Amino acid sequence: MNRLLLDTNAYAAFKRGHPGTIDLLTYAAEIVICPTVAGELLAGFHVGQREAKNRHDFEIFVDTPRVFECAHNLDTAEFYGAVYAALRAKGTPIPTNDMWIAASALQHGLAVCSFDAHFRHIDGLLVINPDQRKG
Repeated sequence: MNRLLLDTNAYAAFKRGHPGTIDLLTYAAEIVICPTVAGELLAGFHVGQREAKNRHDFEIFVDTPRVFECAHNLDTAEFYGAVYAALRAKGTPIPTNDMWIAASALQHGLAVCSFDAHFRHIDGLLVINPDQRKG
């Protein structure tokens, strides 16, 4: 998949030098960050011990030519509502922020790069776990 929406845990893995994540991001044509992921990262930076460095590194990352930001809008909310309803009907709830991440990915036709298995409960969502990638 050449267009990836990066989950918070995948960004953290990339920064830690995780080989599978580095490989995925190296060859991705587009890497997308949604507001939910940015918010989770910034919240972590605020409460962490290296806020200035982490913010600086993130700013450099998002300024990379292959990294794009997507916005949430009413269309995103429609996707969120559909994801919520489908998961509720299945009895497989997932964290609210992850439903927003999935909604963004579905709206923009992106695969989610994440280590979270619960994304697989969402119909129509392509999920790439860097640890389960065939290479």
